[in-house]
Amino acid sequence: MRIFIGLWVCLLTACQPTYNWRDVTFEGTQLKAQLPCKPDRATREVTIGQAQVKLQVAGCEAGNGMWVVMTTRMNQGLDPSQVLQGWQAATWRTLQAVSLQSRPWPAPQAVPGAVRVSANGSQANGQPTQAQGVWVAWPEGDGVQWVNAMVYQTHIQAETADTFFEGIRRP
Repeated sequence: MRIFIGLWVCLLTACQPTYNWRDVTFEGTQLKAQLPCKPDRATREVTIGQAQVKLQVAGCEAGNGMWVVMTTRMNQGLDPSQVLQGWQAATWRTLQAVSLQSRPWPAPQAVPGAVRVSANGSQANGQPTQAQGVWVAWPEGDGVQWVNAMVYQTHIQAETADTFFEGIRRP
């Protein structure tokens, strides 16, 4: 009986894993991602560059951080570098980001320009935070599937962020 009670207490408290990785798909796309917790989902209309688009968002909180994947489909005629720069600028402006460090991000079959960026900034409540993001786009039909994945934490663990970003893929 003690063993049963001990296991039950363990399941309800600290024995739960901090990260419970799960696959997430996005309606109407081939995109797959992994999030470390059960995501909340939303869809909203936003302006990226000069285009009004429907943005699908999946995100959750785990390990004292926020994990978010956003995606939208745009026409191929848009300049990928302008879309990436505009989307990144909006993200970093909201975060009041400083000390940005950028590097190419390898994504098989992606449109050139995929990037992973790290920054320090402030949350809406003024608390300092670290952020890492990936911006990538894949050709899909007669358009392009754009993806932005972000992690925000007080102190980002490199291995966990790597797992998150490596989980963004297409079949």
